Amino acid sequence: MGEKPGQSLSSDEQKYLAQRLTAFLHQYRFLSESYVIEFFTEDLWQQLPVSWQSVLQHLSYPQTADLLLDADYQPRRYPCVWPLSLLAFRASAHALTFPRHSWRGAGGTDASAKPQEFRDNPHQSSLLAHIFRKHVKPKKQHEIRKLGALVEQLCEQTGCKRVVDVGSGQGHLTRFLSYGCGLSVTAIEADPTLVATATKFDGELLLALKKEEQKRKCSYELPSSPRHVTGWVDPKASWEVFVKQLEGDVIPAGHCEKRARVSPCCGALDSKSSGPSGDFVLTGLHACGDLSPTLLRHFVKCPHIRAITSVACCYMKLSTQEQPAPPGVVGPPPSTSNRDPPRSDFGYPMSEHVRALPGHELSYKAREGACHAVEHYIGRLREESALLRTHCYRATLEAFVTGARPQLRRAGIQTVKKAHLLTFTELHNVPTSLLLGSVNKQILNQVRQVGSGPGRPPPLPPSRPGPRGAHAGAARQGGRLLQPCSAAGSCGRDAGAAGPHDLPAGERCGQSAAASF
Repeated sequence: MGEKPGQSLSSDEQKYLAQRLTAFLHQYRFLSESYVIEFFTEDLWQQLPVSWQSVLQHLSYPQTADLLLDADYQPRRYPCVWPLSLLAFRASAHALTFPRHSWRGAGGTDASAKPQEFRDNPHQSSLLAHIFRKHVKPKKQHEIRKLGALVEQLCEQTGCKRVVDVGSGQGHLTRFLSYGCGLSVTAIEADPTLVATATKFDGELLLALKKEEQKRKCSYELPSSPRHVTGWVDPKASWEVFVKQLEGDVIPAGHCEKRARVSPCCGALDSKSSGPSGDFVLTGLHACGDLSPTLLRHFVKCPHIRAITSVACCYMKLSTQEQPAPPGVVGPPPSTSNRDPPRSDFGYPMSEHVRALPGHELSYKAREGACHAVEHYIGRLREESALLRTHCYRATLEAFVTGARPQLRRAGIQTVKKAHLLTFTELHNVPTSLLLGSVNKQILNQVRQVGSGPGRPPPLPPSRPGPRGAHAGAARQGGRLLQPCSAAGSCGRDAGAAGPHDLPAGERCGQSAAASF
């Protein structure tokens, strides 16, 4: 089959591609079902074929990135003859990888460079109005601007003015869609603390606009404020239950005089709010675990959902038949029934065809591996980055902890910011509450006793690729509606507010800390 994955394929071609992917992942399961630190703690190097070891052990870090991980690197100059099995592994992995294109810098080669919107200030998008940047990390600024523009485009194409934002968190996307794009937005979030924060931020935005009106002696014409609903979206519930859930208790958008401008009928999903049939567009930014498959199932079955955008994350939290309740997943409200019926609608796989394929199962480790971008590892290897040292630190701590308490294997050591800049002694002197969380404090004392020494960091690992190498893995300017009414005069562009640092990998969605540190 000559087509690249991601191109338009027939049903039979899709099934054939699924068979090839399943067979490949099953054959190399010993690689895909491994954490980075297990390369050190479990001596995974010895599991590689001897013929692979003989050529990989002599590669430098940049050579590993260029010759093994980067599908587009040319020309390839091999320091020695590679075995056909390794060449076949690399070729198959790249051929079966779905197409993905990282942003390139002005020179066309720097994939790690920030987009143009962050050139002047790395913490503030120049394409997003300052009121939408407050409390928002740069990565999220870029995401809400791009996804917001796409949702607005879909609303225009479908004639919908209502949007439902599922898993809305602190409401950053919700506010942009509502106040920036003029859409009627209902946001649903399971965590009541995040819902309270979202409504607080809504109120801050309205107060900021009021101050701007007074300062500039102009008037902003605002759409209705978003509705915030607290609720857990049950993957086993029908779309009728989901739609009914959206009519839950309304959380007002802060205490502010601007609330008087909110339309009193902006709540229920009825025929008056969004076209003749109450249709809406469904969206989810960082829809974690089973939330993304649930949204897709509702889109297929619900006649009121005209379009959907879903940015999935945390694939390790997808439920499977083998692991129906993955660790770290927020559970449903207490059940009133003593026994739930057997499930058939797990997060993975959604396809009945894939479910019937032998070896289709993906473990928690393999699904977590899918959360990581190989481009990041390519960059670190090419730069011989000190960030690679964090894997050595994490593996060393794991060895100390499990040596003292074997039952605490993979106990969840927390992420430490800029750990690669610390010596190992400095690292294990980090406060216990920050490092081990709920793990017994006596363990850390034992770690500190064993790990005490000159304080020099462990050396970088030998030049061998870690198991992650096996994972083949236009918005308008800041919201068009926040412009002064023409009758009130003209307002200039607002100065940007200071923004926070970038979001660490896994912070928002609870991704396993062990993967990043």
